[in-house]
Amino acid sequence: MATVREILLNVGSDEVRAVVLEDGQLAEVLLERPQQMRSVGNIYLGRVEDVLPGMDAAFVNIGLDRNAFLYADDAVHCCQSQERTGEGRPRIEEMVRPGQQILVQVDKEPVGSKGAKISTAIGLPGRFVVLTPQTDFLGVSRRIEDEDERARLRALVEESRRPGHGVIVRTVAEGQGAAAIRADLRFLEALWESIQEQAGRAQPPALLHRDMGLSGRLLRDFMTDDVQVLLVDNADEYQNLIELAGLMSPDLAQRIELTGGDLFGKRGLDQEMERAMRRRVWLHSGGYLVIDRAEALTAVDVNTGKFVGKENLAQTILQTNLEAADEIARQLRLRDLGGIIVVDFIDMEEEAHRQQVLDALEQAVKRDRTKVHVLGMTKLNLVEMTRKRVGSGLDQTLYSPCPLCDGWGRVESDETVAVRLRRELRQLLAETAEEAVLVEAHPAVAALLIGPGGVALKTLEQETVHTVFVRGSLDLARAEHRVVAKGARAVVEALARPVVVGQEVEVEISAAHTTQAADGIARIQGYVVDVEQGAGLVGQRVKVKIVSTHRTYARAKLVLSAEASPRPL
Repeated sequence: MATVREILLNVGSDEVRAVVLEDGQLAEVLLERPQQMRSVGNIYLGRVEDVLPGMDAAFVNIGLDRNAFLYADDAVHCCQSQERTGEGRPRIEEMVRPGQQILVQVDKEPVGSKGAKISTAIGLPGRFVVLTPQTDFLGVSRRIEDEDERARLRALVEESRRPGHGVIVRTVAEGQGAAAIRADLRFLEALWESIQEQAGRAQPPALLHRDMGLSGRLLRDFMTDDVQVLLVDNADEYQNLIELAGLMSPDLAQRIELTGGDLFGKRGLDQEMERAMRRRVWLHSGGYLVIDRAEALTAVDVNTGKFVGKENLAQTILQTNLEAADEIARQLRLRDLGGIIVVDFIDMEEEAHRQQVLDALEQAVKRDRTKVHVLGMTKLNLVEMTRKRVGSGLDQTLYSPCPLCDGWGRVESDETVAVRLRRELRQLLAETAEEAVLVEAHPAVAALLIGPGGVALKTLEQETVHTVFVRGSLDLARAEHRVVAKGARAVVEALARPVVVGQEVEVEISAAHTTQAADGIARIQGYVVDVEQGAGLVGQRVKVKIVSTHRTYARAKLVLSAEASPRPL
């Protein structure tokens, strides 16, 4: 029976989310946030900063926070005209030198302390083909199994491509007409010419080409023939998708639909995404997986749990392992796990059972768009796998290391909490007739809700047509918040500003100001007070005079007593 696939796209001002559903079950999750712009696929004119013969690699400045890493195997395209010395490819110091300008494309996102992984092999993906302009390679996706169709596509591309340009035919090209494929190829060739022209004028480091955003990639990479519909909940984004579909492949527009309301909420996807990230994953039978991610690999442990079977122990174990194999393949996609994966299946004594589970796993990972290699099962029933690592994984996007347990566990990042709180506030304000609301959150989350210069708070108010007051509270955990008051603006504002100009109050300086080094920060009922020249009094109680009040903070001057005097900074 054919799998029913849907794509749901939720567009917000602070986050764009997409999910792929297979037979109604969550299969993939994709996120895009303005603060975490994706760099994979981007093309840069970089400058070689350092060459490391001992690692056969080089560091290249492409304008990101950390220099990108170029392995020698990924640098061969920049020296094809050079004379090769010895056998095989040249060494890194024979291909690049410090200060050299070099055209590169990002293969893998920066992860942790590691910079982005880059290559000089440029690939420009289109709807039906991928252009590799620095090679003469012509290939057809292995997922197109019909030999006559493979031959047709190969002949079509061979006669259509420019001399010296490599082309890889994508799976979605199967059954497509010549005009559509040729148009896709012409577009990519024009794009390559534009990139080369920019490279000739630019000074490194410079971004020459940014890959499509999430919405565009959904059309280009995810809208295969077996996707029934792409639902989007934003009218502007819907129109953008329709226009892009007209340029890319007009038939796509028939499968794009605009829907109203809370698209993810109606399907219960927020809760399902949260469950999907848990360490323990329950199977339908009552067995479960435990997924632990370490620095170098991901370990998956399979357990029978509450499942006791119906026949004998061997069949109980086999059934649990078969169900686990299918769920593991889904979890790899759902969490976007990459690198080395080791699966500890429940011990099976019969070789036939071990082979049956291995076959089931290999069949299940075929649904994955990312390359997965299953390397076999050991006598200890351990299966070693590799999955191409492109980004940092969904868990590292949604969560950050717990500051209370030094990274042994994980908590939601401040940004994730702020995004969720904004979403809940939008829903709350949509259902109330009150004019204003006062919300308390952890200071780090409150700062994100307010944004630099209050820009995030202004955006939220424009979206909801309500007045929102936000203040930090140290007695709230990072994931917690509370609505303190709702009502008329004047009433709520009086509660939000607990001090008035000219008032003298005693406060404790809790920290130095993050941007004004000489000032200190105090709080009155969660309301921030910026104390001028108070940085040297951290930890002391002092008397201050309020000189001005604002939506989210007040400014104050010290009223020095004999026992309180600033320490030298």
